[in-house]
Amino acid sequence: MKKTKTLDANGYPKFGMIDKVAYAAGDFGCNMSFSLKGTIQTFWLAFMMLETKYLSLLLLIVQIWDAINDPLIGSIIDSDRRTYKMGKFKTYILIGAIGLLVAGSLCFIPVPNASLIIKTIIFISGYVIWDACYTVANVPYGSMLSLITEDSGERAQLSTWRSVGSMFGNMIPMVILPMLIWHKEVDAQGNPVINPETGVQVETLLGERVFWVALIMGVLGFIAFMFMIKKITIRVPDNTVKVNEGEKFNIFKAFANFFKNRAAIGATLAAMAMFLGMNSATTATSIMFAIYFGKASLSGLVSVIGFLPMFIFMPFIKKIVNKWGKKEAAAAGTVASLAGGLLMLVFPMIANKNLALVVYILALSIFGIGLGVYTCVSWALMADAIDYNEWKTGKREEGTVYSLHSFFRKLAQGIGPSIVLLIMGALGYISELGTEGQSAATAANMCWLVAGLYLFSAVLMFVSITFIYNLDKKTLAKMTEELDARHAAETATVE
Repeated sequence: MKKTKTLDANGYPKFGMIDKVAYAAGDFGCNMSFSLKGTIQTFWLAFMMLETKYLSLLLLIVQIWDAINDPLIGSIIDSDRRTYKMGKFKTYILIGAIGLLVAGSLCFIPVPNASLIIKTIIFISGYVIWDACYTVANVPYGSMLSLITEDSGERAQLSTWRSVGSMFGNMIPMVILPMLIWHKEVDAQGNPVINPETGVQVETLLGERVFWVALIMGVLGFIAFMFMIKKITIRVPDNTVKVNEGEKFNIFKAFANFFKNRAAIGATLAAMAMFLGMNSATTATSIMFAIYFGKASLSGLVSVIGFLPMFIFMPFIKKIVNKWGKKEAAAAGTVASLAGGLLMLVFPMIANKNLALVVYILALSIFGIGLGVYTCVSWALMADAIDYNEWKTGKREEGTVYSLHSFFRKLAQGIGPSIVLLIMGALGYISELGTEGQSAATAANMCWLVAGLYLFSAVLMFVSITFIYNLDKKTLAKMTEELDARHAAETATVE
């Protein structure tokens, strides 16, 4: 006998585990592609051997596309009034997911002996195509959270499960990819090739493998997207149209509203801080593990430690949010990350490399505890910021608000690594020498660079959540009450 679904007051299936798992699958799909972004810099630096300043310039150039791409697609979604069989958001996600089947691999076409002009064309065109496909899928996916449920606690759960999907989507390539693409060099007799400067075995990047791994990850991501599209329920499908009905969409006014949205600014700065620290440190960390510790193949496994604490808080996040509030919980988490960032400054001063690695892992664990709390509620903070925009302006602009949030996140993910590449060059890294020819001083400098990036990230996250994001538990309750009353009055007027 077929089980009857329990429906809510509006006739939709009640919010439950299938919504959470499906939403997590969506971010798993996104991150099957996005998690490769950190590998782009390493690939083009260590395998394609682009000079640090030139690669930094290329990264900045493609951010110009980001500046156009994210807000443009977000505004297109907001102003789209057409009716789609599976709904507007799911339709756009499907289009993006199809593109991401192959788009990620275009950034990793392995031609290290090509001319600089050919390399430049491959880098820019591959990135632009990938970024467009990713944005078409990711912007409506992020915007959709506020339309799956209006309940604050359920949104926090969706945010947590999105973080779980993101974590697994990042962990798989983070752990496995370094093991596949880094190779310990040996001589003709099978003896390890040792760098006389650093005293560690030389490790080189097998760039050809990255292309095929990217293709496989595109297929896995597509499967995850299809599961989400089929299983997720949008319970507020027409909210955007109803609130803005009768008024022509004004993209410039929508942008201006975003910059007046203190909650969105605080949540966005915190996300930028996280990416400025962690994502910007990805290339420097890979190089550090290769030339200082001689353990590049294990760099991803060590980095996963920063994600594991999320499991500690995930089962309790709804109770934590209901008791203390989302902003309050996130702020407490940033204090722990700050402590981890300060401890991170210790490991470069330790001469014994094994002990230095232990201290690094300990500092990363403490940083990860705080990040785990923040990550569990980070997307719920942004969903509330979308409501805040409606509360203050009377308009729902999910696509625009979220796309601008996404744009600034991408800006941090683009400008951050660009700056880090310049710093790496200033600290002595020479691309032409590969990982095997770097000096001991350069290897030590990479440790200080990584430590400084994590501390900077923790400080900016703390300031953004504690002093800028303004939706504490009391204010959020007031906003929700007034929006509910407003929606009820609009519904009564229509009837």
